Amino acid sequence: LAAGAMRAAGLLLARALLVSWALLHPAGTQQCHPAGPATVLRFTDRHAEIRVPALHRVPSPLDPLYGLVRRCLDLIQQNPLPTELLRAALNDPGSVRTSQVVQYELGYVVCAAVALLFTVAVPVAGMCFCYCRSRRRCGGRLRAHRRSLGCRRHCLLACLSFTSLVILVSVTCAFVTSQRVKGQMEPGLGAVPTTLRTLRQHLANVPQGVQMVVDKFEVPRKQIISDLGGLSRSVGLSIHTQLKAMTYAALSDLQDRAADLQTSLHHLQILDGTSRALAAARAELEPALRERRGRVVALLDDPRCTSCASALGRAQSLELGADYGKVPSVEKVLKAMAGLPRSDFAEMIRQGNGTFNSIPELAVERMAQVIQDLREELSHTAQKVQSIADSFPLPDYTRPASEALVTAEERSRPYLQEVERFEHYRWIAGTVLCSIILLILACNVTGMALGAYGLSKREDPSDYECRGEAGAKFLLVGVGLAFLFSWLLILLVFATFLVGGNIQTLVCRNWVNQEIYKFIDTPGNLPPSMNLTRQLNLRRDSNLSATYRECKSGAGLWEVLQLDRSYDLDEHLKTPKYTADFQKRLGDFTARLGDVRLLRSEGRQDLETFARSGLDEVDYGRFQEEMKIPVVQTSLPGLARNLEGLQKMQRNSTVAGRLGAEARALWQMQNSTVQSQEALVAKLGESVQFLSRLAPHLKERVRRTLATTASVEARLPVQAQQILRQEIGCFTRKELRYFTQYLNWVGQTLREDVASCQPLATALDNGRVILCDRIADPWNAFWFSLGCCTFFLIPNIIFAIRLTKHFRPIRNRLISTGSEETCPFHIPRVTALKL
Repeated sequence: LAAGAMRAAGLLLARALLVSWALLHPAGTQQCHPAGPATVLRFTDRHAEIRVPALHRVPSPLDPLYGLVRRCLDLIQQNPLPTELLRAALNDPGSVRTSQVVQYELGYVVCAAVALLFTVAVPVAGMCFCYCRSRRRCGGRLRAHRRSLGCRRHCLLACLSFTSLVILVSVTCAFVTSQRVKGQMEPGLGAVPTTLRTLRQHLANVPQGVQMVVDKFEVPRKQIISDLGGLSRSVGLSIHTQLKAMTYAALSDLQDRAADLQTSLHHLQILDGTSRALAAARAELEPALRERRGRVVALLDDPRCTSCASALGRAQSLELGADYGKVPSVEKVLKAMAGLPRSDFAEMIRQGNGTFNSIPELAVERMAQVIQDLREELSHTAQKVQSIADSFPLPDYTRPASEALVTAEERSRPYLQEVERFEHYRWIAGTVLCSIILLILACNVTGMALGAYGLSKREDPSDYECRGEAGAKFLLVGVGLAFLFSWLLILLVFATFLVGGNIQTLVCRNWVNQEIYKFIDTPGNLPPSMNLTRQLNLRRDSNLSATYRECKSGAGLWEVLQLDRSYDLDEHLKTPKYTADFQKRLGDFTARLGDVRLLRSEGRQDLETFARSGLDEVDYGRFQEEMKIPVVQTSLPGLARNLEGLQKMQRNSTVAGRLGAEARALWQMQNSTVQSQEALVAKLGESVQFLSRLAPHLKERVRRTLATTASVEARLPVQAQQILRQEIGCFTRKELRYFTQYLNWVGQTLREDVASCQPLATALDNGRVILCDRIADPWNAFWFSLGCCTFFLIPNIIFAIRLTKHFRPIRNRLISTGSEETCPFHIPRVTALKL
């Protein structure tokens, strides 16, 4: 009983703490806890096919060669951009003086002089060599043999091999760069009209693109409608989930008090009835017990009874014990609780529980109208979003730019065709001349190989050796080809150098450092027919440099074009402009969802009557004291067993029979009367134990239960409203994020894609990459490599001519011993004499 009492007290304490915690921590103070990660809206991009792809410089193994050529051109042309000369050439070409051009192109003029000198000097030297060769004065044989000839021969072989190697590397670079120019020229030239056409399509498709962006409002609208479908049930479930601990605890506490009332009434009735029954049973037992005690004492005191004196004292003490007529009466308490309970607590609790559990369905019903209103509001919001496309100002202001792009595309075609034709001729000439250089190198290598082999097979320097002679002839063929084609090589080098060098120093260098944009921006530098600001309808207070920087940083077309009135996209994309009514409808919604009656007035009266019944005023200690006293002071079974033992010891059969009869009578009294009274005492003990445990805390528990029930009934509507506001606030913030995502995407898409002017900046950057990085760099590397080949042909010619003498037999064999030279003996030729 003690363990059960402690366990019940612990449960009551835990339940009281739970109710107190639920009352002191209102559910409305909780924060939004999303069930999963925030939904990110996905928008399909259908405008990608009219983008201008950005081109970049591709790293190449020839980058060191390109850098070397650029540094050489920087040394040749150190003058900055000739603004005065260009202004005069563009506005009044007749006023341009030759001296101004020569002054600016002084480095190229010097190079032209060198090229002219080379063009004249090398062919003239070739003709002189041919004349001398016809006179057998150049490229013949050595006249004498010296010891130093071997060293000189090896030195000439090494020098000719080195120059041939340099020429081979240079002609390889020339071949590679020539092919690279050819490979980049055709797509580069084709990119010009393609880019202009793409820009024109970009401007023309702005209205369709803006409408496409506006139509994508369907994505957040569908998502919000989907969320609205589960809002009411979500709100109801949230209210139910957050308030069920408090409500269930209050209902459980109320159920406990109702159980206490029922159980207390039951135990009071048991206590009253059992006490009366025990008192009546005592009155019936007392004469029978007195008579039985007298007969047993008389029998034990009989002299014929052997050894009976030991049990005589026990028999004399045989008398009644507890007197339940002395315990307090509970009739007053029973009278106060008569007719209780007047209300059906089980039904009351079931109804309260059912009302609370129906909150989700009630929320669905109460919120149906506002959800319908919100769906209609989304249709009005779609009309507001359509105003973005209706008020977009670009279609009327991009026409000048589109016309300018059409004009540029038409005028560029003839020039592009001429450039393509010129490039075709350059590639043919370059390929032929590079092939001739390879032929010269083949002659050098063959000549050196045959000549060296012939020298190794020759025993006497003056002996004729066909392979050495063939090697010398191959070298002379290479020399002849070099003299014959050197002037064509230098003309091709200078022509490509003049074009590529000026493109690099006049255009590319100033394009990279933005000097070209500054020149275009300066008023008066361009003629009125080339006024780009007016032709592209750019803002009057802007220029090409500023427009380029704004476009590159991601500005929209409406921010760089000249409009009749300013257009602020950010103002049109402010979220409150489209969500104010949506927020207001959600903010104004209210509904009472927590009206739950846990305890009706008759139930409250029953509990108050129970508390005032006086159950706690009963002296249960008197009951417990009487229960400690046995029904009979002396144990009847013990006395009966003593008499049975004495029966076996008797010699007198009459005494023995009487002892057995008395023992059976005692057993019968124990089994029929005393045991029934002991059962009643045990039953009485249970009731006393329960009532004594409940009575001290009865008033406090009933008071707390009534206060808790009243507090929960009062708090449920308030906290349900708080949770409703919280859930609607969380839902509003979630849906506003969808609006914000969509409007941010609209702004980003219009600025970076649909109505972006970034393609203009990208087209300019692509033009620089194509012209400077992909065409000009290999073009300049081509003439640089070919120029190296051409200029190294001069030492190649010299070394080849001088080496041919070492491959032929020596005319006069001179033997050198120190400083002394001896001439070999010649047998005089025999001639016939005329008689």
